[in-house]
Amino acid sequence: MASVNGIQIHYVIGGKGDPVVLLHGFPQSWYEWRHIMPSLAKNYTVIVPHLRGFGDSSKPVTGYDGKTTAEDIYQLTSQLGFNQILLVAHDVGGQTAYSYATAHPNNVTKLVIMDFPFPGFLPPEFGENGPWWFAFQQTPNLPESLVEGKEREYISWFFKGLAYNPSAITEEDIDIFANHFSSPGTMRAAFEHFRAFPVDAEQNKESAKTKITMPVLVLSGDIYPALGGDLPQDIMLSSMQALAQNVQGITVPLSGHWIPEERPDFAIDQLFKFFGNSTEDN
Repeated sequence: MASVNGIQIHYVIGGKGDPVVLLHGFPQSWYEWRHIMPSLAKNYTVIVPHLRGFGDSSKPVTGYDGKTTAEDIYQLTSQLGFNQILLVAHDVGGQTAYSYATAHPNNVTKLVIMDFPFPGFLPPEFGENGPWWFAFQQTPNLPESLVEGKEREYISWFFKGLAYNPSAITEEDIDIFANHFSSPGTMRAAFEHFRAFPVDAEQNKESAKTKITMPVLVLSGDIYPALGGDLPQDIMLSSMQALAQNVQGITVPLSGHWIPEERPDFAIDQLFKFFGNSTEDN
C-alpha cells in the first residue's frame, strides 16, 4: 500500500529489470493480469496497482478523471524510484494510462492500450455515446440502487457477453472479481470512472492538440457477442490515432474484450516484441 495524491493505492510488485506498470479495467482488479505477470516478471519489474476506487485502494468521493487517476499512478511509480516505465492498460485503465503519458511524456517509454475507445474520440461505429452501459453507469445513483445485491450477476453479464472465450474467466475468477466489486464503496467508485467520461473527453480533446510521440501499441478484441459479434477492426485503433503519432494496431484473433485472460499467450508475445524482447529469456 502506498500513500499517493491524498489516497491509498494498493499494488502488487514482483520480478526484476525495467519497470512495467499494468493497469486493470472495469469491473476488475490486479487479478486480471494473473496470466501475464509471471512471464513479464522474468525480464521486468512488474507493478500492478488497483486504480482508485477498485480493489483494496481508497474509494474517495471524487477524482476519477484521467488526470487525477494518472497522478495517482505517477506518484506511485515515483515513490518506487522509477523515472521511466513501460505502461500497459486495459479498458478504463486506458484513460489513466493515456493521461499519464500526456502529463509525463518523458516518463513513459512505450504505451500499450488494450481494448478501450477514448472519450471524446468514440468512433462512429460505436455510437455517439458508446454501448448502453456507458450511459447507464453514468446515471447518478440509479445503477447502484439497481445493482446492489446483484453485483455478481451484473458483472457476470460483461464477462460472458464481451468474451469470445467465456470459459477463459471461470466461475471462481468471477467470484474473486465479485468479492472486490461488492465491497463497500467499490461499485459506486467503479461507476464514477464512467461518470468522469465527459471530463475525460474534454481533457482528451485538449491534449490531442499535441499528440503523444512515444510508440503506442493498440490491442483490440476480435469478436464481442453482446455487441453483435464482429466489430470493424479499427475502432480502438482509430480512437488512439487521434491522440498519438506513432501507433500500431493488432486485432487479437479469437478474443473478445478480456484479452489478458482470453489470449494471454498472444498478449505476452506481443508485449515482448513491442518492448524489444523477442523471447522471455534474458
